[in-house]
Amino acid sequence: MPMNKILEAANYIRSKTNIKPKIGIVLGSGLGIYVDQIQNKQIIPYQDIPHFKRTSVEGHEGRLILGEVHGVQVAALQGRIHSYEGHPMEEIVLPVRVLAALGIEMLFLSNASGGVNLDYHPGDLVAITDHINLSGRNALLGPNLAELGPRFPDMSQAYNREMNSVMIEVARRHKVNMKAGVYCSVLGPTYETPAEIRMIRILGGDMVGMSTVPEVIAANHMGLKVAGVACITNYAAGIKEEKLSHADVKDVAEKAMVGFATILTETIGELKKLGKV
Repeated sequence: MPMNKILEAANYIRSKTNIKPKIGIVLGSGLGIYVDQIQNKQIIPYQDIPHFKRTSVEGHEGRLILGEVHGVQVAALQGRIHSYEGHPMEEIVLPVRVLAALGIEMLFLSNASGGVNLDYHPGDLVAITDHINLSGRNALLGPNLAELGPRFPDMSQAYNREMNSVMIEVARRHKVNMKAGVYCSVLGPTYETPAEIRMIRILGGDMVGMSTVPEVIAANHMGLKVAGVACITNYAAGIKEEKLSHADVKDVAEKAMVGFATILTETIGELKKLGKV
């Protein structure tokens, strides 16, 4: 997507708010109610922002929420669009690129995931330490936007170790059970077969989902510090004799909201204390 579209969207947002966010947040399925934790909110529907696409999946409200968490100015994307809806990659990562144009330095991503690791159970929260991209797509396909970053960005530390360690320590201190693992991204929209889940486990994946990785790639391309939290909403196919449904996924994510909200809010507070933001 040309730079002028990114800047047009960013300039529109600036015209509507005095908030200059330092941290961006992407809220996945069932996690959008986190915005209740944001103070002094200003809300802009996606359809009002130039070049943003409306969300169509249940649990993705489609609003930009600007405000404060522990006095830190933030911008939260309440819902995202996905490849399986037919959107090109440049549209999927546009919102994150716009947040970068607004001045964010750190990005927290969240999603609803299926648990591949046999030690993971619905309701668990997992700090993402790395990912495997099995979607067959990359956010940087096509001409490189040199204004954003290099042609071949390094991904050896795609998830910032310092942010992860702060997040895990915050979870421990607040007695929220938080695990750590590798996220595997697939295209969707079908859930995986039991054979595919066995393959993902062999490859080293701990959880599986249909989002997040494009945004992580785009954010690393721009030099942002990234952290991710997955909410395990279901056992992956073949682990239990039960069928999977999006309604169940959304329901479990909402039930995990208290722990998720605590981790995200207090991590932002701790990063502020440490002078990182």
